[in-house]
Amino acid sequence: MKDLFGKAILDYQTNNNPESIWTETTISSMDEMPVDYLFRTYKDMPIVEQKALDLAKGRILDVGAGGGSHSLILQEKGKDVTALEISPSAAKACELRGIKQVVQMDVLDYQPLEKFDTVLLLMNGTGIFQYINRIGKYLDQLKSLLKPNGQLFIDGTDLIYMYESEEDGGVWIPDGKYYGEVDFTVHYKGETGEPFPWLYLDFETLKNAATLHGFHCTIVVNGDEYNYLAKLTLRE
Repeated sequence: MKDLFGKAILDYQTNNNPESIWTETTISSMDEMPVDYLFRTYKDMPIVEQKALDLAKGRILDVGAGGGSHSLILQEKGKDVTALEISPSAAKACELRGIKQVVQMDVLDYQPLEKFDTVLLLMNGTGIFQYINRIGKYLDQLKSLLKPNGQLFIDGTDLIYMYESEEDGGVWIPDGKYYGEVDFTVHYKGETGEPFPWLYLDFETLKNAATLHGFHCTIVVNGDEYNYLAKLTLRE
């Protein structure tokens, strides 16, 4: 697959004539994302991300680190943080930004020698699950990365607001699938990537899946765009 997100991130980091990223999904039209959004500072981040960074402690894993902004903020605070990123180009950008511990790997394949006190999945972290029926597979892997008293912070967005309500209060969902399953397509510098699955997950569905797979799950804070930050801890 074309790594267009990673290419844009690395172009920005190396000042290689970066351009905006354009994205579209199966339920939304083309939308522009300036690449510098992936390099924003703490004060420019939404409350759900700020809160997760404030609560991160101990040995920290930043899953899907992207341009490394979350990892860099934590590192500058003196935290022990590892940036995990599947994209080779984005991982390279993280290294160039000075992040000391960068691992380029799919989270499902990651087997560290030492487990973590905090695991972060931010910028709609539930997206990494891809499909509703793969949540358990990812939660079990994330569980294996946590110390017994560890904590996992993940943000998500409930897309129910994008669908029309019926007179009886119900919502009509096309195709009968979970409404948060979408396909993403990325455009960058005249190239178009292959569509890839991304999951926007409502909190109750996340909580039910987390409970089934051995976690306690609570909301830490609600954002202002139908999003939330959840905290998962292991049940004894």
